[in-house]
Amino acid sequence: MLQVISSSWALLLGMGLLMVGNGLQGTLLGVRGDIEGFSAFQMSLVMSAYFVGFLGGSRMAPEMIRRVGHVRVFAALASFISAVLVLYAAWANPYAWMVMRVIIGFCFSGVYVTAESWLNNAADNENRGKALSVYMIVQMIGIVAAQALLLTADPSGYVLFVIISVLVSISFAPILLSISPTPAFESTKPKSLREIMEISPLGCVGMFLLGGVFSAQFGMSAVYGTAAGLTLSQISLFVSAFYIGATLIQYPLGWVSDRMDRRLLIMIVALLGGLGAVVGMLSGGDFVVLLIAAFLIGGTSNPLYSLLLAYTNDFIELEDMAAVSGGLVFINGLGAISGPMVTAWLMGAVGPHGYFLFLAVLLVATAAYAGYRMTQRASLELDETSSYAPISMSSTVMAVEYALETGAEDHESEDAA
Repeated sequence: MLQVISSSWALLLGMGLLMVGNGLQGTLLGVRGDIEGFSAFQMSLVMSAYFVGFLGGSRMAPEMIRRVGHVRVFAALASFISAVLVLYAAWANPYAWMVMRVIIGFCFSGVYVTAESWLNNAADNENRGKALSVYMIVQMIGIVAAQALLLTADPSGYVLFVIISVLVSISFAPILLSISPTPAFESTKPKSLREIMEISPLGCVGMFLLGGVFSAQFGMSAVYGTAAGLTLSQISLFVSAFYIGATLIQYPLGWVSDRMDRRLLIMIVALLGGLGAVVGMLSGGDFVVLLIAAFLIGGTSNPLYSLLLAYTNDFIELEDMAAVSGGLVFINGLGAISGPMVTAWLMGAVGPHGYFLFLAVLLVATAAYAGYRMTQRASLELDETSSYAPISMSSTVMAVEYALETGAEDHESEDAA
């Protein structure tokens, strides 16, 4: 672990600062939108726009990198991110924000693709799994730290937007100045969604449903907090609880997943997440109960992402992993685009607790489909499955591809031993 940090500290530091900036902008917009008088539906369009841009960036960034190189793509996208972050405060209009969020999502996606390919190039076969684990931990720490920054200035002013812009600008310095040489970049033509569905129906359906869960966590948690009457400090803690749960529970569940039928574990974990959402729905505004609910939802939904990837990985060959991972990330992105809009509709129909109702429905549906799939396909022997590799739902197709390959390589190493 220390070897990974010492060899990639500049990249990890830069990515940590990026995650602070990206994590804070989502929560800040949710709070600022309420101050500006934007409706929940308008804010849902703003939040969905990020995932539209992110999905487009993940598809176009590889071609951009091949044409002009990592450094130019990095620098160009960085300038757009910093500019848009300042424009949020200067032009407080929901439809202008929607366009800005598309740009931000596109740029962050391209930046992540670039950084993740660099991270993979900096690692070798022996420590690639550890590098991915450290990368995920840095991502989560950055998002949690961002929520604390929300309390440092008045969200109705300019200061917090300037802080985000500065953090993002600074984040590129250690990456661009310290990472060398830039890696060669290759990408694989993705498989059709029909082919991936035939390989793993549970992987496809689960990834689509989890896309909605993730977008609700990342984009609508602050909107829920303002609608529920939480204070600024309570919103900060509430959003943090999702990611603290994800970080603490990811690795224990990963250990368990290598020792039992993953479909059964997916069903159990999804049910626990659904239970957490029901607890939040019935909390009656008790803030401690809301924190417990958020911790449980985040602690189950994020590992579910890695579990579904690992399960799909069990049925594909090494040479197909790049193509399948691209398709799964695309499916997850489609679910993420619709998540905020459905959440806002439910909040308007039944009140703020519609936020938890949406999460409960998606997680219980995931559990139900996993149970159904257990009746349609025989379980694999444990020695035929690949190793679990933790990965964050905010990662791009590059990190997912490396996680799948790492899981397969770890399994082959265990077989050889």
